[in-house]
Amino acid sequence: MTNTIECIEKADVILITGSNTTENHPVLSSFVKRAVTQKGAKLIVVDPRRINITRFADKWLRQNLGTDVAWINGLMHVIIKENLHDSEFIENRTEGFDELKKTVEKYTPDYVSEITGIPAQEIIDAARLYAGAEHGSILYCMGITQHTTGTDNVKSLANLAMLCGNLGIEGGGVNPLRGQNNVQGACDMGGLPNVYSGYQNVTDPAANQKMAEAWGVESLPDQVGLKITDMIPAAHDGKLKALYVIGENPLVSDPDLNHCEKSLGNLDFFVVQDIFMTETAQLADVVLPAASFAEKDGTFSNTDRRVHMVNKAVEPPGQAWDDWKITCEIGTRMGYEMNYENARQIMEEISKVTPSYGGITYDRIAYEGIHWPAPTPEHPGTPILHRDQFTKGKGTFHAIDFIPPAESADDEYPMHLTTGRLLYHYHTGTMTMKTDGLNEIAPECFVEISPQDARNYGVKDGDAVEISSRRGTIRAVIKTSKMAVTGTVFIPFHYAAAAANRLTNAALDPISGIPEYKVCAVKLSKAA
Repeated sequence: MTNTIECIEKADVILITGSNTTENHPVLSSFVKRAVTQKGAKLIVVDPRRINITRFADKWLRQNLGTDVAWINGLMHVIIKENLHDSEFIENRTEGFDELKKTVEKYTPDYVSEITGIPAQEIIDAARLYAGAEHGSILYCMGITQHTTGTDNVKSLANLAMLCGNLGIEGGGVNPLRGQNNVQGACDMGGLPNVYSGYQNVTDPAANQKMAEAWGVESLPDQVGLKITDMIPAAHDGKLKALYVIGENPLVSDPDLNHCEKSLGNLDFFVVQDIFMTETAQLADVVLPAASFAEKDGTFSNTDRRVHMVNKAVEPPGQAWDDWKITCEIGTRMGYEMNYENARQIMEEISKVTPSYGGITYDRIAYEGIHWPAPTPEHPGTPILHRDQFTKGKGTFHAIDFIPPAESADDEYPMHLTTGRLLYHYHTGTMTMKTDGLNEIAPECFVEISPQDARNYGVKDGDAVEISSRRGTIRAVIKTSKMAVTGTVFIPFHYAAAAANRLTNAALDPISGIPEYKVCAVKLSKAA
């Protein structure tokens, strides 16, 4: 996030898209609801489903799946045409505006309406509302990123924010909502195939040399590694022989699960490190028992870049170890001694080799977190990014045209599928489905359809149906809902017994490598 969670309550206008905020981020959603109900903020929600947060919205735009670039370009078209953009911000702090202006010129409200299904006047009204804010905040999540055009979607939202000068200010920003508290921290620490900690590129000779010296080796590889969506196909083709999975359950979470299962079966050696015996762990040659969050010391980095400490509450059971201890032991047995006495020592190393974490220490975050970047011990942290300038100097507008999803409904598969989370379960249910109370509330997978589709298909609540795509078939029960749009089904992806990702399309965003989970073509039929 460019801004803090607290900043949300300082916004005049909040735009939420690709985020079922009340279900997926219930605590954060309270900041949104307070901003609207107690502080007079206006709320725009853009989502194909009538999610609960729309109850608080001044404007709800229901777009066709996979058309986000089009409606964002439509908003920018109106803002530029009506001279509502922040000319001073654009002149002083950005580049590429003329090309953007040229590209969005054709995205008239009528043209955008044809693509998105959003009425033209609603596009105009939403554009005027967002552009009229002194402090406009954009919140988004995986409903934006999990498309073949996910990178384009994010860049388009950044375009919109820069167009109206909503970066570097309280109550503004472009704010991705992370799915779990330490997703941000994992990326910060180099949990990506192309960077070291602090997003230092592995292809940068200076960064490479610095890390080699810190770790006491002569050199380090300077080639970018594989994304997880590259690993599974590589295993399928026999190019990847061994795989080590930590805290992930790809046999439920990956797209095209039938393909994933076959690919993992091709491995010569498969290791899983986790706190439970997941569906994936059951296939492993070796399972390493890890400690849960409450059984270890360390740090977490929140969705708004706040680094804070977590202290062990109980000892891990049985043979379970801290993840870092397992990693160190394996490294040592393979010939590279990794001798850390505790998590504090690791944090000290992080501070030394990671510029954005340079001033973050256990002593400083013992009672209150610090937002990175905090490059020195004296630095107070950076709650709001880009106050005076962007990291690269001027922010770049990206002129982006709409590209349709990789797969659309047709005569054979006449409906669209989108997937998402429920309030009561997280991800593949590895932890939440160990809780009786949550299982009682949300015990099984369902297929959410509109009342009109229920009538068209002659089904009712509780009826068993089969949902099929070009990749697989699952069986679940019908749930009719006014949240649903006719012609589209929604399936939560938590349930291994009826895994929605047996249906989803493995087509990837060419930049991020993220699959298109949020739209594919399916058909529905009564179960035999």
